[in-house]
Amino acid sequence: MNKGKLIVFSAPSGSGKTTIVKHLLGQEDLNLEFSISAASRAPRGEEVHGKDYYFISLEEFKKHIKAEDFLEWEEVYRDNFYGTLKSEIERIWALGKNVIFDIDVVGGLRIKHKFPEETLAVFVKPPSVDELKRRLKQRSTESEDKINMRIAKASVELATAPQFDAIIKNYDLSVALEEAHQLVKDFVSK
Repeated sequence: MNKGKLIVFSAPSGSGKTTIVKHLLGQEDLNLEFSISAASRAPRGEEVHGKDYYFISLEEFKKHIKAEDFLEWEEVYRDNFYGTLKSEIERIWALGKNVIFDIDVVGGLRIKHKFPEETLAVFVKPPSVDELKRRLKQRSTESEDKINMRIAKASVELATAPQFDAIIKNYDLSVALEEAHQLVKDFVSK
């Protein structure tokens, strides 16, 4: 099977990585296909199974772990697992496309370590933790406790930024989108 490139975008929740990834998916010159992660949680808001995530039960997720079906996986919060099924990457490579991920920092770094030459790992840095909190509240998809958990986790995630190949500071979205496009374009054309 012809392997494509792997492009990882990681950041604390609310940094803008999903917005950047969605923009890049619309750029035909990059030949990208979104890697749909598996999640053991229920859908939030307008999320759709098979489009945003593969929503599977906690029990089913653990069976996949035991069977070594994941490229990477992480228990992000207690009994709240996320991971990348190997079959998802194979599906995208079979289409002759490059894989783009919107994934947490631990999973992103695991992919980079497993495929160091094929992976571009990009960290999206928010303007500030206060801005992160404002964005998460604006979503209106989670409780105050969940938001506070995400904010607490953000400081740990921000400390991993230097381990990534590139850092995009998302102070101005149009600048961040342009920078992301150029980074990915340069990488996939190698």
